Amino acid sequence: MYATIEFKSKQYKAEKGAVLTVDKLDAEVGSTIDIDTVLLVSDGDKVTVGTPYVSGAKVTVKVGETFKDKKVLVLKYKAKKDYHRVIGHRQQYTTVTVEDIKF
Repeated sequence: MYATIEFKSKQYKAEKGAVLTVDKLDAEVGSTIDIDTVLLVSDGDKVTVGTPYVSGAKVTVKVGETFKDKKVLVLKYKAKKDYHRVIGHRQQYTTVTVEDIKF
């Protein structure tokens, strides 16, 4: 069984036991979150697609660690003007583990 969920304006494929990397959450490690914005649920034989969400469907996830991704460097440069800047950015993510899909 799997479900497609929308969480923080992004879509993820959730299967029981799967570890997902989502944008940083302000939740304690080990707490659980119920996500009710389920777009699609499949149990192997039957596929249910929501309009836009499947009513009554819920995915329970357990919050894991928060970490930073590798650094992305952005270079600004203007020719013949002696202008150049290097800016770095590290995006923060949180791992969540899918515990249950209720349909």
